[in-house]
Amino acid sequence: MNAKASLRALVIVAIGFVVWTLLNRFVLDPQFAAFLAHKTDLARPLRLTAWLRVLDVHIAFACLALLAGALNFAGRPPGVRRGRHRAVGYLYLFSVLVVVVTSGYLAPYATGGRAVSMAFNLLNMIWIAVTIAAFVTIRRKQVDRHRRWMIRSYAFCFTNLSIHLLEMALTRAFGVPYATAYAVSVYATILLLALIAELIARRTVPSSPRTTTSALH
Repeated sequence: MNAKASLRALVIVAIGFVVWTLLNRFVLDPQFAAFLAHKTDLARPLRLTAWLRVLDVHIAFACLALLAGALNFAGRPPGVRRGRHRAVGYLYLFSVLVVVVTSGYLAPYATGGRAVSMAFNLLNMIWIAVTIAAFVTIRRKQVDRHRRWMIRSYAFCFTNLSIHLLEMALTRAFGVPYATAYAVSVYATILLLALIAELIARRTVPSSPRTTTSALH
C-alpha cells in the first residue's frame, strides 16, 4: 500500500470509529448499561450522572483528536494551507489535554480495578509527554522530529479501539473472563501502540533533523 492509500485508509478508519463511537454512546446504549455491568468492587461509589457527563466530554474531545490528527497527517500541504495545519494542530493538542484530564477522573472507576487505573494513568503521562514533545520540536523548527513525535502521539488516539478489539478476541475466541480480558487488553494496547508507532516513525521519517517547516506549515 502506497503512502496516499495509507493516509486515505487512516482517514476512513478515523471517521468510521468516530461514527461507531457516537452511535454506541447515544443510540445503541446511551446509559452505557452493558459496559457498566462489568464494573464491580469499585474503590469509590460511581455517581452515574457526573460520570456520564465527564465521559461525554472525554468522548467528544477524543473524537476531535482522532479527526484532527487524521486531517493533518492526510493533508500536509505547504504554502497557503500552513495556517490551517497549525490551527488543526493546536486543536489536536488541546483535545489531547482534555482527554487526559477527563481520563484522570474516569481512571479510578476503570473496569479491572486498581491495576487498570494505574495503567490508564501511566498512559496519560506517556501521551501528554509525547504530545508536548511534538509541540516543542515544531516550535524549534525540527520538522522530522516533530513528525516522529506526532506519530507516537497519534497512535494513542486508537487506544479505545485497540482495547475493545483485543478484549473481544480474548473473551469470544478464548473464553477469558471480561474483567481479566479488559485488564490484559489495556496493558497490551499501551505496549502494542507504542511499538507500532515507533516502527512507523522509524520507517517513514528520515533520521536526520531538518530545520525547514515547509512540509508542515
